[in-house]
Amino acid sequence: MRRRMRRMRMRRAGAERGYPGSAWVCCWLLGWQAAALQLPPCEETDYHFEYTECDSSGSRWRVAVPNPSVECSGLPDPVKGKECTFSCASGEYLEMKNQVCSKCAEGTYSLGSGIKFDEWDELPAGFSNVATFMDTAVGSVENKADSCNNSSWTPRGNYIESNRDDCTVSLIYAVHLKKSGSVFFEYQYIDNNIFFEFFIQNDQCKEMESTADKWVKLTDNGEWGSHSVTLKSGSNILYWRTTGILMGSKVVKPVLVKNITIEGVAYTSECFACKPGTFSDKPGSSGCQVCPRNTYSEKGAKECTKCKEEMYYSDEGSSACIERPPCTNKDFFQIHTPCDKEGKTQIMYKWIEPKICREDLPDALTLPPSGERKDCPPCNPGFYNNESSSCTPCPPGTFSDGTQECKPCPAGTEPALGFEYKWWNILPGNMKTSCFNVGNSKCDGMNGWEVAGDHIQSGAGGSDNDYLILNLHIPGFRPPTSVTGATGSELGRITFIFETICSADCVLYFMADVNRKNTNVVESWERSKEKQSYTHIISKNASFTFTWAFQRINEGQDSRQFINDMAKIYSITVTNAVDGVASSCRACALGSEQSGSSCVPCPAGHYIEKETSQCKECPANTFLSIHQVYGMEACIPCGPGSKSTKDHSACFSDCLVSYIKDNQSLNYDFSNLSQVGSLMSGPSFTSRGTKFFHFFNISLCGNEGKKMAICTDNITDVTLKDMVAESEDFSNFVGAFVCQSTIIPSDSKGFRTALALQSNSLADRFLGATVETTLENISIKTDIFPPSPSKIPDVHFFYKSSTVTTSCENGRATVVTMRCNPNKPDQGELSVPSSCPAGTCDGCTFYFVWESAEACPLCTEQDYHEIEGACKKGFQETLYVWNEPKHCIKGVPLPEKRTSTCETVDFWLKVGAGVGAFTAVLLIALTCYFWKKNQKLEYKYSKLVMTANSKECELPAADSCAIMEGEDNEEEIVYSNKQSLLGKLKSLATKEKEDHFESVQLKSSRSQNI
Repeated sequence: MRRRMRRMRMRRAGAERGYPGSAWVCCWLLGWQAAALQLPPCEETDYHFEYTECDSSGSRWRVAVPNPSVECSGLPDPVKGKECTFSCASGEYLEMKNQVCSKCAEGTYSLGSGIKFDEWDELPAGFSNVATFMDTAVGSVENKADSCNNSSWTPRGNYIESNRDDCTVSLIYAVHLKKSGSVFFEYQYIDNNIFFEFFIQNDQCKEMESTADKWVKLTDNGEWGSHSVTLKSGSNILYWRTTGILMGSKVVKPVLVKNITIEGVAYTSECFACKPGTFSDKPGSSGCQVCPRNTYSEKGAKECTKCKEEMYYSDEGSSACIERPPCTNKDFFQIHTPCDKEGKTQIMYKWIEPKICREDLPDALTLPPSGERKDCPPCNPGFYNNESSSCTPCPPGTFSDGTQECKPCPAGTEPALGFEYKWWNILPGNMKTSCFNVGNSKCDGMNGWEVAGDHIQSGAGGSDNDYLILNLHIPGFRPPTSVTGATGSELGRITFIFETICSADCVLYFMADVNRKNTNVVESWERSKEKQSYTHIISKNASFTFTWAFQRINEGQDSRQFINDMAKIYSITVTNAVDGVASSCRACALGSEQSGSSCVPCPAGHYIEKETSQCKECPANTFLSIHQVYGMEACIPCGPGSKSTKDHSACFSDCLVSYIKDNQSLNYDFSNLSQVGSLMSGPSFTSRGTKFFHFFNISLCGNEGKKMAICTDNITDVTLKDMVAESEDFSNFVGAFVCQSTIIPSDSKGFRTALALQSNSLADRFLGATVETTLENISIKTDIFPPSPSKIPDVHFFYKSSTVTTSCENGRATVVTMRCNPNKPDQGELSVPSSCPAGTCDGCTFYFVWESAEACPLCTEQDYHEIEGACKKGFQETLYVWNEPKHCIKGVPLPEKRTSTCETVDFWLKVGAGVGAFTAVLLIALTCYFWKKNQKLEYKYSKLVMTANSKECELPAADSCAIMEGEDNEEEIVYSNKQSLLGKLKSLATKEKEDHFESVQLKSSRSQNI
């Protein structure tokens, strides 16, 4: 095959039959014959045979080609070759001299029409690496190019390993097929922070039609997957391309590829020698066998050679024997034996198998003595030993704390089923352990974890980079009988207490497999971690397999250095497990007509009344606790601005919120914002400059409490419709009130479309909507957003996520602030705090502000005023206008314009002027009249006074008492008792009634003397 790919090829002949005669070939032959007159004749070792390119009729010629640096004459003449589609069977090769298929010799193998690459000590011939930094949006490409010079696929012996950084690295191989074929390879791909593509291009660099197979599926930890694609005849350029996405400080796990097999090459002109560590002991082999342990072989071996086991050892597939080192404390471990009839367990010490050390060397340790007896720990809750050496599960309907015999549950109660493992003398029946290594089989068959009394700990394994695996299988989850009708988000939970003790970069993975379809990492912990608890919520009834995988270091080493690094699990508790056991009983509902203590399921949203043990529906706007259904306290009130679903499983917002301010009620209706709102924040950049965005979907309210916000990962090219249909098992499908995805734009990494990854839920439970800034220990800082320009209060929607992470022990929380802004109609605008462009400052609490005119309160009668128009032609108009600025929507409509009858303004002016003039004339007349009367009265009165004085006094009489002509009658007259005007009027009236006579008492000196 390699010779056939050399550049020395004959061009296709133009003749229909016979000799391959083009003009330049004839000239070349004549020149060659002329030069050959002085050259020695060719021997069989001086040349080899190759086929020419196929012509249009599918035929070709076999020609002799001199070997490099050989000059001779007399090459064999070209002869007609086999048809282009001819190939030998597996285990055979095409012997070019006679053009017949022959069996491969011992120590070699052949795939017939295929080639296989299973030896990766170095990059095989024909493969190449191309590394680029695909982010064209940040900086200069020239500046980024140098940063990827050291990125490449790296051969690791049995496999080849991808890059670990955020460069884009392609492993490329070109092959020319004479007929249709296929490519097959095995791979391990466990980290979705690195994108793994496999695609094919033709010689015009156009991608083939197999785009559906472009994205390679993730594999489980420690397992190899396989991928195969059909190849068309002609030139095929194969690309294995990886691109790392470094969003944080975590180092991505590389992609591993091995056993690349290509079918469809026309023929194999030679057999391949078995690689070191393998052998072929029969002619016509299609593959090589691996040498067993403590044997070795070199390349092309027919059999394996044994090592001197007293001094040397070797692993399976070794190419040489290794000298045995002296034994140390890293070469043995201790275990606890099962309890005997006396309730005792023994501490036993065992060598790590296979034993590779020697005890007879200086400074070597020997195995410590075994057999120390200790008291057995009690049985786990729900189990009892019944005076035997083994613990058995309690029968259905009974319970035990592990120290007492199983007892039936009292009447009106039922067993609380589950598993609680806290004593580890033997591995429970629904758990198993194993060991796996990517690059070797040293630990195959070993226990990955060992029981140790009060905990279970990771085992020794065969290498420091082994995956030490512990599995727990739960066939399903089912809530207690009384709450089987509930539709809450939690069916059960698994809680475990663990600790990691590490001196290197160890990792403990916790994974979940749903219905045995795919295993996904739920959480992981790196390096040493103090003793702590972790809880995972189960939200659907399915078969689960939970896996704990511990790895000391990521890369293999020749010697053991970190065998003392370990992970410990102290307890594992699973609630509501199908086929579980009970350590206690819980109250249940009793039927109204049943006999005995059988429990009946309560309908959805019903709790168990303590007095009667009957089912009773929760009050309105309360939801039923998923942890307790006994008593009225099991019904938890909904938060402000929320109401319960019909089945009382949760609370939701119907988009209506009310608030009383200054004795004025503000009513909000967010119904027009009940559709999912989206926000793309950013861009942000990784430490290497890769551009990415944070994408959020928000389902604010309504929809009867359904979680309408959907986030998905699209790296598998699965359509959204397929995702929704398979959402029960699709791990990268998230439905919530608020969800988040990381978006890498198409221009960032050279992909055709933007990539969505790391989808997660930020809110799956609605807490309430209020104008207060704190609800259930979730607070929003008043200065996190700019103040609102209006006096309308903001409404805050509070949400909670039940998903617990390492950094968020209490789960995530989300606050969506609804702000009235009349300048932003319809859906308005979503934004995040300027100080926290990712929407969160601590990674646990997310804040959003939604500005829209739809967030304004409903209009009331206080939001408008009236304006009266002028009276024209007997009619007057009254207009109603909104108060400015308007900060309300919908609600009370603006009243229609009102028209009423009226009198004109000129008429009333005339009436007013006439009345005023009449009143003025009347007042003047009255004033004159009363003044004239007053003058007459004063004159008459003075005359009477003077007459009296002249009769009774001795004073000389006046010349005249009358007012003479020309005299002034306005002389001031002084009276002893002057009357007021009112008194004078009264006197005048009396005088007129009494015949106009007035009696006046006059005092004189005479009267005083009498």
